[in-house]
Amino acid sequence: MTAPLAIRGTEWCFPESALRVAELAELAELPAAARDVCLGLGIDEVRADSGVTAFDLAVRAATRVLAAAGLDGRQVGALIVVEARVPEEFLASVATRLQAALRADRALVLSVGGLGCVSITPALLAARGLLAADRELDNVLVVHGSKPATPRRYRHPVTVSGDGGQAVLLARDGPVRVLDIMQETDGAYWDLFGLAYRDTPAAQWREECRDLPAYSFRLAVETGRRLLAMYRRILDRNGLGPGDIACYVGPNLSVGGSRFVAETLGVPIAAACGENLRRYGHLGPVDVLLNLYAEIDHGRVADGQRALLLNMSPVAAWSLLLVQVGGGPGDVFYL
Repeated sequence: MTAPLAIRGTEWCFPESALRVAELAELAELPAAARDVCLGLGIDEVRADSGVTAFDLAVRAATRVLAAAGLDGRQVGALIVVEARVPEEFLASVATRLQAALRADRALVLSVGGLGCVSITPALLAARGLLAADRELDNVLVVHGSKPATPRRYRHPVTVSGDGGQAVLLARDGPVRVLDIMQETDGAYWDLFGLAYRDTPAAQWREECRDLPAYSFRLAVETGRRLLAMYRRILDRNGLGPGDIACYVGPNLSVGGSRFVAETLGVPIAAACGENLRRYGHLGPVDVLLNLYAEIDHGRVADGQRALLLNMSPVAAWSLLLVQVGGGPGDVFYL
């Protein structure tokens, strides 16, 4: 039997400055049809600051979550960094740089990534494994800084990316208990989106979809099939029915994407998803937990209720995270 996993605390960091989607410079470069798609995503603005790096946002979020928990860096048992899609510097270690910035000298340090916005899931799986393997380990800190890979924030035809940092402090016990984690991938879409960067100045980087029909149709069908099968399986293996889930949380991609997931599963998507989509745009691995905690803060998930977090990425990857908010002091949930 593996060790229980819980979220002890979370914190975020966003730039103060905001950028209206209707004022994006790249809109002038787009054909009319692509411009209409961008303006119809349901995103009003994104947080954006060219003077703040993904690393800055990650450090600030991590510092906040440790302070809220009454810890300092020397008390971090393990540090997991969710990698940015494009590193600020090749060959250097962002994970150990963050370790040094937090003074987490005693922490076991590693990084995960490669699954786009779903990359938060392998971070949680790794944290679960570390807590199960080492009884002396009492916490794991997961950190990510999210910024778009190119100067253009619109990723046609998917979403508009904003800036944000997230830190999640995990332990065996906490106010949000992780009941189950499920993840699947399909290597057929590994290069559906790409960025040719060699011999190209960074100011000219442009992320492109190599096959728009594959994204809009074949991957959409596959996503619907995968999510529905995973949804049924995670309920079945936990002895639950749809009525046992109080809240369904998705990522911040588009209003159309949220509608697709809702119709596929026949469930309502949490109001926070639309609210944060309008305010922040897409934040990669930051999205789903940000939306969950917004629902909790607004009192839309009561103590003892369960929530299901659904995540997906065009690479293609899909994940489900089943959690329970609160519960009695004697409750222990094993994965």
